[in-house]
This record gives sequence, structure tokens and C-alpha cells, in this order.
Amino acid sequence: MKLSSRNLLLSLLLVLSIVLTACGASATPTTAPVTEAPVATEAPATEAPATEAPAAAPANPTLILATTTSTQDSGLLDVLVPMFEEKTGYTVQTIAVGTGAALKMGEEGNADVLLVHAPAAEVALMEAGFGKDRFLVMHNDFIIVGPANDPAGIKDLGPTKAFAAIYGVGAPYISRGDDSGTHKMELSFWTKAELDPRTEKPEWFVETGQGMGASLTIASEKGAYILTDRATYLANKDNLELEILLEGNNALLNVYHVITVNAEKWTAANYEGALAFANFMIDPETQAVIGEFGVEEFGQPLFYPDADKTDADLGL
Repeated sequence: MKLSSRNLLLSLLLVLSIVLTACGASATPTTAPVTEAPVATEAPATEAPATEAPAAAPANPTLILATTTSTQDSGLLDVLVPMFEEKTGYTVQTIAVGTGAALKMGEEGNADVLLVHAPAAEVALMEAGFGKDRFLVMHNDFIIVGPANDPAGIKDLGPTKAFAAIYGVGAPYISRGDDSGTHKMELSFWTKAELDPRTEKPEWFVETGQGMGASLTIASEKGAYILTDRATYLANKDNLELEILLEGNNALLNVYHVITVNAEKWTAANYEGALAFANFMIDPETQAVIGEFGVEEFGQPLFYPDADKTDADLGL
């Protein structure tokens, strides 16, 4: 039987459809690219920053420092003692007295280290064997201050003549009277002038028995003359009615030494701590701090570092 043209066309379309379907089914499927799971990696270890091991605590951490009231009243020890304690681990018990009393404490074994300013008395202590080491630390100078009207007319005089002038007019004078380094210096000028108000006890001559700061306050209240170290005067100047009337004389040099107490004399003395403090005081870093102390506030240093000098360099 013959197929009609229409049927023949339908048959051909059917065959073509079957062929195309088969080709589509046999096509290779597209595979999505395989991705590897991320490999877990360990974060690099970070090391703690290296820190310097703290210095071992001192076997005997308590140190007794006997010193002058001038180092305390000037504020210098308020700067230096915390520096020393932080660097070394020592705890400093500061006893501020006159140099004579400080030297006595060393002689009796009641202090470990001394910071004083009476060279002749210091040498005597060393010769008696009570001091082990003695180092030059610093200096400043003594000055004579008094009322601005200067009733004794001491300006432009040397210190011995100034004391004689004060005595001559009976002008009020305040003496510490405490065997301190300042008092010892004052006595040397009375002796050179061949005068002795301590024995005569005139009304115008008053001994306070107190430190430099307190004695300056009394002199200011009484309108009196007084010998003082420059540092304590400048540190208290704003509260005083006193003017510098005599300064700059070589005889007024004020020199400080540090002395370790001899542990062979006093076995309880903390010699290791005393030597650590002495070495700290002459260390270049500390000497630089001493040289700058007071400059910002007063326009001049209150002390001049001397660890690189000898006593002979200062005329001692």
C-alpha cells in the first residue's frame, strides 16, 4: 500500500525526532570541577617577647641612710632614693640629721651608709676605722643670707669679716647649733674672727638646734642673718624674707661625700647595700641627674657632680 505524501512526511518527522532524542541522551554530561577541601594549617606559634630577668632580691633589702638635712630639705633625695630603690630592690630608711649626728650614727653602727658634708670630720671617722669606703659625690656652696637692708653691711666682705661685722653691731643671727656640717662651717668663721658668741650668749645670737629648713624659717621671722647651703635656701626661697648677701667666696665651698660603714667594726651593718648605694651615687647616670637637679625650677643646678674629681681638685 502506498503511503500518501502527508503520511510519508509524518513518518519521516517521527524518525528524525527519535534520532535527535537518542543523540541528546547519549551526550556526555558536564561534570562540575572538583574542589579540594582546604587543608587545615596550624597558626604559627608566637613567642612571648623576651624580657630581662629581674635582678635577684637583695639578701638584706633594708638600708639605713644617715644624711644631712640639706640633702633632704632641698628635695634631692626625693629624686635619688626612689631611683636607687627601683634599680636595686633595696628599701632605704632615710634619717636626715646634722652631719655630726650622721657621723655619730656611723661611728656607733646605727647606720649603713652616710651622705655628709664635713670633710675634716669625715677624715677623722675614716682614720678611726668606722668608715670603709669614702667617695666624692658633689658640691655646692654656702651663702650668708639676711634682711635686704643688711644692717651689718656684710656685702662684699669675706666670710670671716662678715661674721665680725654681725658681731660688732649685734645684728640678729640664727645658728643651727646642731653640730651639722653647716654649723661646723659657721664655727670655723667665728674661730677665725676670734669671737665666741656661743659662750657669751648675747641676746641677738639664737641657736635653734634644728635643721636647715626650719632654721631658715626662724631667721626669716626674726629678720636675722644665717649661714646656709645654697640648695636649701633656693628650695625654700619663696617662703622666706631673706636675701643672698654674701656668696662666691672659695672659703664657702660645700663638699659632699658618701661613706660606707665598716662592717668589720659593726657586723650587723649592711655593707653590700651600702656599697650599692655608694656606687649608685657616683654612677654617671646619677651624676647627670644631680647636675640637672634644680635647673628647670631655679635656672641653676643646686648641686654640682664631682665623682670624676678628687678632693685635691676641690682644694680639700
